[in-house]
Amino acid sequence: MNNFNLKKAVEILRRTPAVLMSLLSDLSDEWIYKNEGGESWNPFDIVGHLIHGEKMDWIPRAKIILEYGEYKPFEPFDRFAQFKESEGKTLNDLLEEFAKLRKDNVDMLNKLNLNENDFNKTGIHPEFGKVTLKQLLSTWVVHDLSHVRQISRVMAKQYRNEIGPWKKYLPVINE
Repeated sequence: MNNFNLKKAVEILRRTPAVLMSLLSDLSDEWIYKNEGGESWNPFDIVGHLIHGEKMDWIPRAKIILEYGEYKPFEPFDRFAQFKESEGKTLNDLLEEFAKLRKDNVDMLNKLNLNENDFNKTGIHPEFGKVTLKQLLSTWVVHDLSHVRQISRVMAKQYRNEIGPWKKYLPVINE
């Protein structure tokens, strides 16, 4: 069954910046900069990562598929570029930047006037090999939802020791 539908995908892509703005704007540093321990990411890092994806991943790779197909492989994506790129910025700066970039990218996606044939066009991912445009666009949606979930999990775990016996009913704490 083919579940991908561009209109439905755009419904999520358009909303992600507003969801993150609503969840994260003007929070205290404890919510923004605490992570799950070790080298895990905090909400600030995650929003920076989403920004880097807007600049270097989704639309640039879609254009490569549409213009070059398998003749021009994707550049590797630096999953950690946000650490340098976000230096000196506030979370509110990042949220605003993400919202602007996402609006521009969704507008660009709509201007591509994609059809079913386009969704089956392929490109070459540096790790996965041949991928379709449909897979790339589907991944963009799931990537957003995954990071919204990750932010929620990171924040929830800050109260992991305060919820007492309710841990039993809140699996987010044990993930």
